[in-house]
Amino acid sequence: MRDGLNSQQREAVETTEGRVLILAGAGSGKTRVLTIRMAYLITEKGVPPEQIVGLTFTNKAAAEMRHRLGQLVPPKIAKRVTLSTFHSFCLQILRAEIHHLGFTPHFTLYDEKDMHRMASLIARDELQHEGDLPSLEPALSAIAAARHRGAQAESITGTGSDWHDTFTQTLYKRLQASMRAYNALDFDGLLGLTVELFEKHPAVLKRYHERFRYLMIDEYQDTNPIQYRLAEMLTAASGNLCVVGDDDQSIYGWRGADIRNILSFEDAKLIKLEQNYRSQNTILKAANSVIAHNKSRHSKALWSQKGEGEPIEVFHAPSELDEAMAVSLRIAKLREKGVPFQEMAIIYRSNQLSRHFEVALLKQRWWDGHHFQMGIPFQVYGGTEFYERKEVKDLLAYLRLIQNPHDQEALLRIINQPRRGIGEQTLDLLTAFNRNVKIPLWEVLHGVVSAQPRFQEIRQQVADKALTHLEAFVDLMEEAHLRFQIPPLHSTLQWLVDRMDYTRAIREEVKSEAMRAFKHESVQEFITSLSEFETRSEHPSLADFTAGMTLDREYNGQKEVGNKVNLMTIHSSKGLEFPYCFLVGMEDHILPHEKSVQEGNLEEERRLLYVAITRAMQKLTLSMSRTRKKMGKNLSCTPSRFLFEIPPHLLKSVDWGNP
Repeated sequence: MRDGLNSQQREAVETTEGRVLILAGAGSGKTRVLTIRMAYLITEKGVPPEQIVGLTFTNKAAAEMRHRLGQLVPPKIAKRVTLSTFHSFCLQILRAEIHHLGFTPHFTLYDEKDMHRMASLIARDELQHEGDLPSLEPALSAIAAARHRGAQAESITGTGSDWHDTFTQTLYKRLQASMRAYNALDFDGLLGLTVELFEKHPAVLKRYHERFRYLMIDEYQDTNPIQYRLAEMLTAASGNLCVVGDDDQSIYGWRGADIRNILSFEDAKLIKLEQNYRSQNTILKAANSVIAHNKSRHSKALWSQKGEGEPIEVFHAPSELDEAMAVSLRIAKLREKGVPFQEMAIIYRSNQLSRHFEVALLKQRWWDGHHFQMGIPFQVYGGTEFYERKEVKDLLAYLRLIQNPHDQEALLRIINQPRRGIGEQTLDLLTAFNRNVKIPLWEVLHGVVSAQPRFQEIRQQVADKALTHLEAFVDLMEEAHLRFQIPPLHSTLQWLVDRMDYTRAIREEVKSEAMRAFKHESVQEFITSLSEFETRSEHPSLADFTAGMTLDREYNGQKEVGNKVNLMTIHSSKGLEFPYCFLVGMEDHILPHEKSVQEGNLEEERRLLYVAITRAMQKLTLSMSRTRKKMGKNLSCTPSRFLFEIPPHLLKSVDWGNP
């Protein structure tokens, strides 16, 4: 099992007790070390697999660890180890324990857009504002930062003025109250409420102390204060906390990650993994030279046994169009030499840089060995396209409402979708009543259509035709709720789609036959996804399916498809590797980003460059433009200041137009 490990990796595997900090440089085999460490605990130390927890940040990473662990120990044993994302881990705890906090186990999980809609409604009500609202982003950012710290509303200050502070604090409190009223949580709430649960109910925490004895956290540099607190609470009894990460790859400060968690991990055994198994040494030396300029870091330097490799090519194109053309031409030349497109990547600081490269690739001619072809195939990473389709979001909202009638966001989305004659005037009437009497909207609907005495006044204000449509909608939802109690769930979903005549609705709303077919396929794909969920789950439930779909939207990027060039931001590239990488837009105010320069946050920008460089395995090309259009004007560009932190002997200047 431990054959082939280097001495540092072996030490990391065999140091099982107490607090351990494994500094794992890019490409140093950390996933292998983590999974072998888990297997070592089970097979050599006799630790029951149920007592081991591995937490990471993506479903892909958790699945990879489970797959590798299943190759080291019998798959049935590997399945007994808890391997998941932080959010999925907290979701399972809260499903079992959230009744202690006044929620029911059938809570709904809201995504970012649900939260933004709810915040807009609250703000409109709070400000008594008609028309377009002012931007809520500063307030929502301040609330997110407070929640990442585990702080209460009163801690929010410095959002622009005393008035903004007060408004943001009020918005935070009302969001919390609304979530409780709707029996709903969001991503941050999964973490915050788990910590709150453990703080307020020590007996519950004690049960989890007894259940989980060994906690391992991957990508620890990406944790925020609330995740740090959760890890400390879970391991307070056993003391067995092993964290694995690389402070040099901490690039998510903008979404709450706190690099101090890994820089000041105290009372721990420190083990450095510095041997890189991915890249050639020229690439690693460049990365080491750049990151050495950061002051807030653990000292380490990557090295490899893969040889020195080629110099890093650098070219300076006259314009952004020329830069894109030059990169696409180099890609065509590599393909003619037999390099598959999928082994090449174009990496950039921000998505706005991708457009010219997409156009250049589409226009590039290349030789396939027999004929000239027009257009190089490519894929742009970072999308969650399936989950953003309207029909998928509609059906997901139906399932959310069926399993949690208090889910007001879901109810408002689908009450008239497909169109069933419940107009805006009726909805405004009902939601105003709902806010005034503080009764969940579903209870208002039910009370109105069943003519309950306390809803008689509002019932009389609803038009007779609209009332008929409301009655039909409530009847449909109540019948669906009963039907979904009996498996299989996907068959009931098919019944619901047929019962609503959703296909007819698509036909009426969409003129293009091709788009109609596409939307119909999306509906069937969604039903299939529920069927697949039932197949792989021991106790399938709508609550777990809808929560899982929402988590997938947060965690799952675009899958690799076929032999295509990969286009992606540096953030999207983290964790990936390609033999040939083109790092484009190497200019000041792009990398480092202009905003980061203004805010004095150069160290995270430097870490971004470090991540980008270490994606390359065999050859790295850096490119930049002398001019770039902004607001319709051609502006002169300056090479990135980071470029001058790479030793000149590692670089080779080449003619942009002559690959």
